[in-house]
Amino acid sequence: MNNSQQNNNSLFQVAEIELIYKSQISPSERPKVISSKDAYNILLANWDDSKIGYFEQFKILLLNRANKVIGIYELSTGGTTGTVADPKLIFTAALKSNAISIILCHNHPSGNLTPSQEDEKLTRRIKEAGILLDLTILDHLIISSEGYYSFTDEGKI
Repeated sequence: MNNSQQNNNSLFQVAEIELIYKSQISPSERPKVISSKDAYNILLANWDDSKIGYFEQFKILLLNRANKVIGIYELSTGGTTGTVADPKLIFTAALKSNAISIILCHNHPSGNLTPSQEDEKLTRRIKEAGILLDLTILDHLIISSEGYYSFTDEGKI
């Protein structure tokens, strides 16, 4: 086979992309989020106790139109002082699950619940991107095993 034939054949060899969302929970059994306290309780109940005070993790709570939890997606795990929250991955998970809204969440292992400037900047960027995709960012929680900070409750979303 010559080079020209190889190049033509490679034009038709591409990867297949498959979008999958699987749930074992019926819609009537899904918890409903009405307040930041509800979101905190759901997230805390699903957070690994051995990690919350040890290193930073970023997760998103994915919600349907009725504010019922579709699922929790663990986006990243970092070190003791930070983790990466890639907006592309956040929206990939939201689109795959057919979410209508999202609650962002990460923990501060130190227990200090005050958002950093980077936390505030990231929240603004993700909220703006969500508008383009018709995905509402309802809140961004910073949590510890002893409490939480809600961007929405503090008027920052």
